Amino acid sequence: MLSTLAVRGYRSLRDVVLPLRRLTVVTGANGTGKTSLYRSLRLLADCGRGEVIGSLAREGGLESVLWAGPEQLGEARRSGAAQGSVRTRVVSLEMGFASDDFGYLVDLGLPQDPAQSSAFAHDPEIKREIVFAGPVPRRGATLVSRTRAFAQSSTDSGVEELSRTLPTYRSVLAEFAHPGAHPELAAVRDRLRDWRFYDGFRVDAGAPVRRPQVGTRTPVLAGDGADLAATVQTIIESGDEELDRAIAGAFDGATLSISSHDGMFDLQLRQRGMLRPLRAAELSDGTLRFLQWAAALLSPQPPSLMVLNEPETSLHPDLVSPLAGLIRAAATRTQIVVVTHARTMPELLAAVPIAEADRHDTAEIEVYKDFGETRVAGLGLLTTPPWDWGRR
Repeated sequence: MLSTLAVRGYRSLRDVVLPLRRLTVVTGANGTGKTSLYRSLRLLADCGRGEVIGSLAREGGLESVLWAGPEQLGEARRSGAAQGSVRTRVVSLEMGFASDDFGYLVDLGLPQDPAQSSAFAHDPEIKREIVFAGPVPRRGATLVSRTRAFAQSSTDSGVEELSRTLPTYRSVLAEFAHPGAHPELAAVRDRLRDWRFYDGFRVDAGAPVRRPQVGTRTPVLAGDGADLAATVQTIIESGDEELDRAIAGAFDGATLSISSHDGMFDLQLRQRGMLRPLRAAELSDGTLRFLQWAAALLSPQPPSLMVLNEPETSLHPDLVSPLAGLIRAAATRTQIVVVTHARTMPELLAAVPIAEADRHDTAEIEVYKDFGETRVAGLGLLTTPPWDWGRR
């Protein structure tokens, strides 16, 4: 389980170190940095897939996602006005996490030679990577480190050189994560690849989920929810009755089934008082979206981390409580981070403010803006997890 998330230099996240619980609920007003926290987790996951450079490019490049305020905000808070100052640190976007076993830190920066003869000269470079043991990335806990093109690992007999020519666009997780040679790299890479992100589902009239789909065993719902029918059938055949109870509770005794014709699956929802079941094409947007959330949360193959971005969007208030029940049930099988606008969601999930949570399994992290910087309500020196960014 992740115990700490650390981000420095990403959008409004000037320098944020967050404690995470088995179920963490992130709340706050619009524009306070909730989505930036969600995206930073996605960027970390992309490091495990070797896709972080492309993901940053799709966000407009490194320059567009960097913290845009002054390096230090002390003077701005004293004077009431933000002013530029002499930079003391290199330009960088840094992210990392600590968990029960291994942790990871990555440092991305601008190319050293932007004038080089390449059409990709504006791509960010991976300046540093560290895989470590324990809660803090310190020298004594480092298992594998990478500084620009040079990478090395710690062994019982000393230090083993991995490469002197590692490309700045390639991660050590992609190059050297072989379970036999470097199990710690393989563990971190596989964990990052295992994380799942759900940020709304397509339910418009032309959405694939509304049409019959080729059915194949599907233990994990796709990010857009298109393979809902196959996922529901997989849950049904796994013997988990939680889905039946959730649907009956949310829709007044309704039952969900899958029709199969020549290998094509279609969803059917039979409601009380109806002479026939309704197909996916006939369901309301809110009903279909709730079914997708239910299938995602009741996956027979739960990940190590599931991140949900505003799951209450477009749901009737009566469905928010059943959805919270599904989230609580899923949190017994996997770690979950929920980003939400709904003020009722922390209450329904029995989330305790992070400053009071201590070892509580469910915590609320409320973020707010202060001179453009995302900060966490109630989080101070004694409640912020220890973290060491190090330097290049």
